[in-house]
Amino acid sequence: MHEHTQPTLSVAAARERLVSRLVPLSAESVPLARALGRVLAEDVVAGDDLPPFANASMDGYAVRAADLAKAADDSVVDLTVVGDIAAGGAGATPIASGEAMRIMTGAPLPPGADAVVPVEWTGSNSAMVDQALPSSIEVARPLSSGDFVRAAGQDVQRGTVVLERGRRLRPPDIAMLAALGVEAPRVSQRPKVAILSTGDELIEPGQSLSPGRIRDANGFGLQAAVQEAGGEPWRLPIAADTEESVHARFRHAVQGSASLVISSGGVSMGAFDYVRHVLETFGSLEFWRVNIRPGKPLAFGSFEDVPFIGLPGNPVSALVTFEVFVRPALARMAGRQELTKRAIHARLAHDLESDGRESYLRANLSWDGGSYLARLSGSQDSGVLSSMIAADAFIIVPAGARNLKAGEWVEAWPLGEG
Repeated sequence: MHEHTQPTLSVAAARERLVSRLVPLSAESVPLARALGRVLAEDVVAGDDLPPFANASMDGYAVRAADLAKAADDSVVDLTVVGDIAAGGAGATPIASGEAMRIMTGAPLPPGADAVVPVEWTGSNSAMVDQALPSSIEVARPLSSGDFVRAAGQDVQRGTVVLERGRRLRPPDIAMLAALGVEAPRVSQRPKVAILSTGDELIEPGQSLSPGRIRDANGFGLQAAVQEAGGEPWRLPIAADTEESVHARFRHAVQGSASLVISSGGVSMGAFDYVRHVLETFGSLEFWRVNIRPGKPLAFGSFEDVPFIGLPGNPVSALVTFEVFVRPALARMAGRQELTKRAIHARLAHDLESDGRESYLRANLSWDGGSYLARLSGSQDSGVLSSMIAADAFIIVPAGARNLKAGEWVEAWPLGEG
């Protein structure tokens, strides 16, 4: 079916069609130090309580709360100090009624103790480190059992699911895994994405411009986008405008175990667009007309069972459609739970017009009066990269909307992973 006879897909329908044709990659174990940003391939179940033992949440003295039930300014209670417990200590002998032990934050409570008196309550505001152990303390305030104590399992109880499959690991998640003794979490393989740029007009950034030549902005922009999205980018050498060169690049991607190939441009009806010809000859290719601005044409296919996504050629269109379609595709392949970004709500700072397509407009967000305020960052022409640089978000204008007024609420996507 030629693209001009195809129905126009909604953005949601095109994204669902694309994602449904991809499968999560297999799992692997990685050292915890290299697990940041990876996606869990299985639930993490706590093998221990956290904390593993009741411990002090303050520097002070471990006591029996019942001994201090009647403590007051006019009824000071004297407790005999019988020892020291340092953080990391293996515990102590039990304390009896009327006794206390000096204890540091994080140290285990001795048997018999059920509360901690902060050092400030004993009439001393000085640090306890290197201070001589007093023979007794005076306390003029009552305590309840459990005061200034972190109970065993207060944070996490053994046997509970702490982190769910499909979660992309953040620094707090890494800390939790370490606390639970997980040295090498099972994570999904990172999608290896081959990035193909084609055209005799393209040169590398370090080369000098000459008439008719342009530098390969898309290749490097998409490489950065893949990396930011959690994939492993692999920018292939620029392909010349010949069937042999383009075919060789696809073969190279397959031999290098690429999980996905993406390109920008090179799939239209032009006489020198060999990406289309190679895929239709040696693989499969279909075109989708998508009701999106900027973008509209989107190609999907495969070469020797490696999926392919063809993005528009304008730099802005390539980056926008990456966010809308390729980022969810990578999330699907990495086994993530959430495939699309979480939109935030913002008020428009000014009127704007749209052409009826679902539009992703370059914008800036600012905090104003308890909500976000969104304003366009510059020209919305798909060839203007400078307004993309100035933007920190996309305003999403729904399909069918043509005129929006200042103050109206819109959805916005912060750019990147934020």
